[in-house]
Amino acid sequence: MGINPLNRAVFLDRDGVINQAQVRDGHPFSPACMTEFFWVEPIKEVTLELKSLGYLLFCVTNQPDVGRGLQSREIVESFHAAILAELPIEKVFACYHDDRDKCSCRKPRPGLIVDAQKEYGLDLSASWLIGDRWKDIDAGAAAGCNTVFLEYGYDEKLKTEPDYTISQLAQLVPLIRGETIGDTGGS
Repeated sequence: MGINPLNRAVFLDRDGVINQAQVRDGHPFSPACMTEFFWVEPIKEVTLELKSLGYLLFCVTNQPDVGRGLQSREIVESFHAAILAELPIEKVFACYHDDRDKCSCRKPRPGLIVDAQKEYGLDLSASWLIGDRWKDIDAGAAAGCNTVFLEYGYDEKLKTEPDYTISQLAQLVPLIRGETIGDTGGS
C-alpha cells in the first residue's frame, strides 16, 4: 500500500438500484413524487455491508425529466436528500440534462463517475458500477469499473456486455466479496 492509496468505490444507479423504478410498458421511469419513492430491498443492508468492506458509495443518476421540464429539480433533490439521510452514500452525482444537450455527465458517458474519481481520489479499476439499464453499464465500462447488471427484464437491450449479471440486489455483496453465488457471469 502506497503513501496515498486510492479509494475504491461502488457506484449505484438510482432508479431501479437504490429506489424502485416505475415500470410502464416494459420501460422504467423515475418516481414522480415521494409517495412513489420506495427502496429496492435490501438496499439499506447492502450499502451498510459494502461500506463495512471499505468501499466509498456514490449514487450516479440521469434525471432528464428536469431538463425536459417534466419534473422539478426540488422533487428530485428531495429523493436525493432521503437517500443521503438513510444510506451511507457519500454523494449523489446527478445529470439533469437531456440527450440533446450532449453533455459529458449524462450516462452512457462516464462524466459523473470521472467527477467522483477526481473529487475523491478513486481507483476506478478497483471500483464497481451497479445499474439496471444499458446506459449504466456503458458508463461504468467507459470509466474502467467492474460492471454489474441488475436484470429486471426491461424492454431494452444491453450495448456493452456487463462483467456480471445478477437478478436481485441481495446477490451484490457476495459477488463483490468474490463468493460463488451461482450464474453471475456476463450473458
